[in-house]
Amino acid sequence: MKTPDDPGRILLINKPLHWTSFDVVNKLRYLLKTKKIGHAGTLDPLATGLLIVCVGRMTKRIDEFMGLEKEYTGKFVIGQTTPSHDLETPVSEAKDTSHIIPFEIEQATKTFVGNIRQLPPQHSAIRIKGRRAYEYAREGKEIALVEREVTVSVFDVLQINLPEVSFRIVCSKGTYIRSLIRDVGSRLGVGAYLSELCRTRIGNFKLEDATTVDQF
Repeated sequence: MKTPDDPGRILLINKPLHWTSFDVVNKLRYLLKTKKIGHAGTLDPLATGLLIVCVGRMTKRIDEFMGLEKEYTGKFVIGQTTPSHDLETPVSEAKDTSHIIPFEIEQATKTFVGNIRQLPPQHSAIRIKGRRAYEYAREGKEIALVEREVTVSVFDVLQINLPEVSFRIVCSKGTYIRSLIRDVGSRLGVGAYLSELCRTRIGNFKLEDATTVDQF
């Protein structure tokens, strides 16, 4: 008697800090003893939050899930910049922020709501000539990256405790939050870097429904 095909499944995982998205997939691959597994949307090692992992036949829908709207919360620091635009690299420049008022920060973030063009960070996973962009960056080589159009539906400032600012962003596929923060810092004239990031939603899938790797 022929058994029905396994339809596969979707796992909602709360990615821990310092793990790569591949680390999560690799761990689940081992636990599930399967080769047909992948994630729908990379999170940087220093980011936490919702990661959709597709198993079995659901891997055919990875592109569909990657195209869904994303929501993030996090924090950024103004007055300082880093080469990676986050905490992966040390602060390379610092500027005085005593003249910056909360209203200016809120106005700066509003200019990045809508359809915008942004330049991906040098420290990104984009493939250039068969290698990841961050591999060139870590070797001290700067490469030419191409601007892309993305959509930022929401960029809310939740709290300002200078030099740190808490935010919530809703955006389209392909949006680099680090690039957004870099550009806000440039608009303010003092620089900024991303200090904390958590993905809270992908489409209708929510972080509150996810499980940790340890729980799984």
